[in-house]
Amino acid sequence: MAVEGLSAFQRKMALIPKVVIEEVRKELEKQATELVEMMRRLAPKDSGALAASIGWTWGDAPAGSIKLGTVAASEGSSLRITVYAGAAGKKKDGGTFYARFQEFGTRNMPANPFFFPAYRSKRRKIRGALSRAVKRGLKNAL
Repeated sequence: MAVEGLSAFQRKMALIPKVVIEEVRKELEKQATELVEMMRRLAPKDSGALAASIGWTWGDAPAGSIKLGTVAASEGSSLRITVYAGAAGKKKDGGTFYARFQEFGTRNMPANPFFFPAYRSKRRKIRGALSRAVKRGLKNAL
């Protein structure tokens, strides 16, 4: 006894991961960009180098930077995005190694947080947007 429509069903099921991954990838980029913009607005402005050093990337953050965290679908996933601030180097070379000093303060300087307050204020919106992206991907695949 043959099942009617089995091959069509199998084709649709094979499409689901690709469509969902693409939707989530687009949403991650959008949310990371919005988060970085907010962090740049909150960053202390002296020369502007610190605000300019805030960014996001697929994969690992630049050496010496503060990493907010990594969002990944699973270990080794292509959906791994990292938000970071600061970069290695000396101040005269344009490095912003002092990002963590601004965020957490030092013995001689109070903290001027810009990184984690932005994340905490956007965290719920980001989670909701990613959930909606998964649902949208599933709907588009079927």
